This record gives sequence, structure tokens and C-alpha cells, in this order.
Amino acid sequence: MRNFGLSVRFTLKDGAGADFDALAERTAAAIRQDEPRTLVYACHNVEGAPDQRIFFELYADYDAFEEHERQPHTRHFLAERTKYVAATEVDRLTPYTGKFPTEVAK
Repeated sequence: MRNFGLSVRFTLKDGAGADFDALAERTAAAIRQDEPRTLVYACHNVEGAPDQRIFFELYADYDAFEEHERQPHTRHFLAERTKYVAATEVDRLTPYTGKFPTEVAK
């Protein structure tokens, strides 16, 4: 099994932080509940950059990422984020070494 990850940087519109964060919190709650093969979905503030957010996402494999993308809560997030986001930068990641969860729910 080969993990698949994303690093996503959002640049928010002025004054959109609280609403974007609330949307991210609702989405993350659904991911915790409904996506056992999403290993990490971590939303970060960026020190010194109040209009920046970075998400780090790690999936059991590419199929788990595709399943995540099909979820209603993910589709809702992707549609709603346009209200709050001025720019998005996405890096697709293939981990090759490090420390990873040892068990993955099937």
C-alpha cells in the first residue's frame, strides 16, 4: 500500500477567516466520522499570515483520496470555499520515508 498526500495553501479573502474556519471544522468532523482511510486531515493557521491556511492531508492510498473527493461533505466544502478563498495552491505528495500510522482501517 502506498500513501498519497496533499498540501493545500489557501489565501483567504479579507475578513473571511472565521467563516472559512467554520466550514473547515464542519468538514473535518465529517471526515473523522466517515472516512477511516483518510489518515490525516489537518487544518493549520499560518503564523504571521492571518489570511493563509494550510491543509495537510494523508490518505491510505490514491483510492482513499478518490473516495474522499466523492463524499458529500467534501463536495460541499469545495463548492462553498469559493465564497472565502482568493487563491488555492495544491501540491500532490507521494511520501517515501518518515513516520506513518501503522494500522489502516479497511
